[in-house]
Amino acid sequence: MPRTPTLVLAGLTAAVSTTALGPSAHAGAPAPHDRPAARCANPADVLDLTNWKLTLPTGEEEDPAEITQPELATFSAAPWFRAETGCDAVRFRAAVNGVTTGGSSYPRAELREMTEGGEDEAAWSTTDGTHTLVVREAFTALPEERPYVVGAQVHGGDDDVTVFRLEGSRLYVTDGDDRHHHLVTDDYELGTEFEAGFVAKDGEIDAYYNGRLQTTVSHDGDTNYFKAGAYTQANCDNSEPCAERNHGEVRISHIRVTHS
Repeated sequence: MPRTPTLVLAGLTAAVSTTALGPSAHAGAPAPHDRPAARCANPADVLDLTNWKLTLPTGEEEDPAEITQPELATFSAAPWFRAETGCDAVRFRAAVNGVTTGGSSYPRAELREMTEGGEDEAAWSTTDGTHTLVVREAFTALPEERPYVVGAQVHGGDDDVTVFRLEGSRLYVTDGDDRHHHLVTDDYELGTEFEAGFVAKDGEIDAYYNGRLQTTVSHDGDTNYFKAGAYTQANCDNSEPCAERNHGEVRISHIRVTHS
């Protein structure tokens, strides 16, 4: 029996079938004439970052820079986190020699879902309500030797649950430690924009690519949250040169989270 949860994206109610994420989530994006005409000083001028915090690949080892609201509303840090001049997107970049968190050996320039205007960390259950992330993004750079980058994920309390992970030209949806759980495409070209979507409900997480269901991951947990940005899966131990020019980068032009 097809599951048909209801999503609310920017006031639009769409029925989700097992094959499509309803009308394109582009409906939640501002129309071209609604976008700022002037140059954007900060990423928050492009994306709604009210309920997010940012981790950067800078700072002290295992203690990376973390930017929360209200500072995030007027924050940028080129080249790691910057708005494009045309106000169309935000660039997230993490070099292989970047600072990492205590729980990972890989650097990131990544958003973490928050609540209450950015004051509290989000933690929701896959068995209570419906939780949706839609992010329009493009991978724009991959590290040498180990060309792996994560662009969006559902994270549990201690580890990632499922992510969109690019390895060279092969884009996967993972399931826990199974990084090759589902092959989305084997001919991804850098710079190609796509919509990644997660819908968590009834102990399962549906993963969508350009509005089409790709796979369903079973997961029963109540400490989950969304993340998006550039989580580079390489470091100086497995990728040379050990330098800032060797990096992963993701361009995000739209991001929306809903809970119902």
